[in-house]
Amino acid sequence: ARNEGINTFMCTTHDRIANICDIIRKQPEKYKDFKIFPCMPYAHKYANAVTELGITGTLKQYVPGNFFGSLFKGGMAYLSKDYMSIMELLVDAEMKMFKGIDTPVIFLQNVITDLLLGLRAKEVFVSYHKYIQKKYNAEPGYITMNMPKLLDVLEEGGIKNPIICSSINKAGFRMSGGKEIYENTLKTRQLRAIAVQVLGGGAISAREAIEYVCTLPNIESILFGASSKANIHETASLIQQYYPRQATA
Repeated sequence: ARNEGINTFMCTTHDRIANICDIIRKQPEKYKDFKIFPCMPYAHKYANAVTELGITGTLKQYVPGNFFGSLFKGGMAYLSKDYMSIMELLVDAEMKMFKGIDTPVIFLQNVITDLLLGLRAKEVFVSYHKYIQKKYNAEPGYITMNMPKLLDVLEEGGIKNPIICSSINKAGFRMSGGKEIYENTLKTRQLRAIAVQVLGGGAISAREAIEYVCTLPNIESILFGASSKANIHETASLIQQYYPRQATA
């Protein structure tokens, strides 16, 4: 990917990513322009931990720093159900592995984004947004299966020009509400979109898919899977041909 001019890697907070972060930290000159976009939470990690360790054991494992020291900040939160403070603790836990690495955008995974969207919990989005900006000097990002509705809720909370990652493709694959409403949203509203699943689940050829997405306004990046060296080369070449900006691997 780096040989193709791609220097941004988007990943979950799976434990194996910590090994990649260690490699990057050990070779700062080699990876000086390399950026990581973390996506959190990695839900399976917490589900498995609760099964194996219980709730208290999970908190001890994943809350950053000394557990009781963290509770000094969050202890009253547990008693009063102040979910915003708990959210901050969990964000800190997820971000611990990325210490010293350039993480200019930090994404909320769609499993949480869309749950909050269904609840229209705009106050949680606002708190997350402000915390990421203040604590990590980074841009908050949101992964969703419903870009138009999410934009509505974010704007209701005063969040302008957000970074939203969602399915955008010519086939309308996994585009809640249909392709037309996505196209209209991109044309008439203010957001920074990252297109994913551009091949429409395999229904569209790579060239046709990339050409379509690159004609749309407000597309900041295209996110694609790096299944092989040949796949990376083909996709990156097409993006550079139709929309000469740096892609996200």
